[in-house]
Amino acid sequence: MPEKLFSASDRSSIIAAIKAAERKTSGELQVHIENHCSDDVMDRAAEVFEILKMHKTKERNAVLFYLAIEDHKFAILGDCGINAVVPENFWVEIKDMMIDQFKKGAYTQGLCKGIELSGQALQKHFPFDRKGDINELPDEISFG
Repeated sequence: MPEKLFSASDRSSIIAAIKAAERKTSGELQVHIENHCSDDVMDRAAEVFEILKMHKTKERNAVLFYLAIEDHKFAILGDCGINAVVPENFWVEIKDMMIDQFKKGAYTQGLCKGIELSGQALQKHFPFDRKGDINELPDEISFG
């Protein structure tokens, strides 16, 4: 079960990182964890992105952190709105930082830091609008 990699405390920390990042942006962040990814990891992440309806955000500024635990695969997938404004290697740099943390066994810390960095980019390009901003997607971690 992918839920077992992260304790209740770890899950709370990850959800808190999502909520903290989203307080400063209209962007949306989600984490999806499953055991296996038999397809190309980016193809599977895109499939999950669609299943979670992440492509339906108003500004197309959602970001998915997809992890296939037992296959040691993960991807960060941003929608077209955020991808249009971040540097070309932006997701690769965050992913590399997260891999460094994962190699040390610091999965929760790596994921939280990746969420924080993504949130900073979202805040810069899609600042929080107090008047009309709503939380378009759940902050809970989804499991496959």
